[in-house]
Amino acid sequence: MASTQKKLQGLVAATVTPMTELGEINISVIGHYVNYLVEEQGVKNVFVNGTTGEGLSLSLDERRLLAKEWVTQGKNKLDQVVIHVGALSLKESQELARHAAEIGADGIAVMAPFFLKPTNKDALVCFLRKWLLRAPTLPFYYYHIPSLTGVKIRAEELLERIQEEIPSFQGVKFSDKDLLDFGQCVDQNGTQQLAFLFGVDEQLLSALVMGATGAVGSTYNYLGKQNNLILEAFKRNDFSSALNYQFCIQRFMNFVIKLGFGVPQIKAMMSLVSGIDVGPPRLPLQRASQDFIHQAQAKLMSLELLSLAGSQSGSSEACN
Repeated sequence: MASTQKKLQGLVAATVTPMTELGEINISVIGHYVNYLVEEQGVKNVFVNGTTGEGLSLSLDERRLLAKEWVTQGKNKLDQVVIHVGALSLKESQELARHAAEIGADGIAVMAPFFLKPTNKDALVCFLRKWLLRAPTLPFYYYHIPSLTGVKIRAEELLERIQEEIPSFQGVKFSDKDLLDFGQCVDQNGTQQLAFLFGVDEQLLSALVMGATGAVGSTYNYLGKQNNLILEAFKRNDFSSALNYQFCIQRFMNFVIKLGFGVPQIKAMMSLVSGIDVGPPRLPLQRASQDFIHQAQAKLMSLELLSLAGSQSGSSEACN
């Protein structure tokens, strides 16, 4: 897969990490997971060991094992497998980058370190450049997620310097709601060379209007088919349909966010919709409550986003 070197675009599923009831990773279901994404959701790109994948709660050995399994199972099925290799330790990040190159991943991504933080763009770019010594030719994506890292350096301020310092830079995973910052990234850099991957699922259409070339998100694991309808409608300039599909997904997202929506709930939704048991999250996260699962399932059904045996359609909420 690594030899393709084509631009990462379209939907990219931010994968969850399957775990057993005892909290150990469970790679035995990843082959089924790959088939489900491709055949049921129409999603052929994945972002592994990121926030949704609880990457920073995993050991180095676990992250390597998961990365290798995704690359192995995705061969000839997935278009691109991008591995998040960010870590608080520069040496650990370098090792993960080296391993990703070794196993044939299609790209690597890194978020800013979030405990001892870089205080300016020069320090951050220096950090990013250093770990690339172990994977100098593998396509690199900067993972911008200031709400979790606490690093408030705007992406717009970084991109020119990153391009100057890191020849393998291919784009940005922009997981922030600041559409001004995102728009300026696109406006000042264009989309001919870089991939602009938006990471706030409920604002996908807005990002497409601003020039996004693709999107990385957790809901593409189980609502990929519906989100692909947005991309298809936008591509054919059918903005009315695109907006209708986006509003439909927003109704679901607005509902579950009010209930409390994070990695545990994402894993519960993935298990519910796909039928693949991806297990609980790892501590300190707590598994989603049965009440959440029942309410979210009912909402999906009312919106006709979930097809269950014996379910009734025709709700006034349905997204037709």
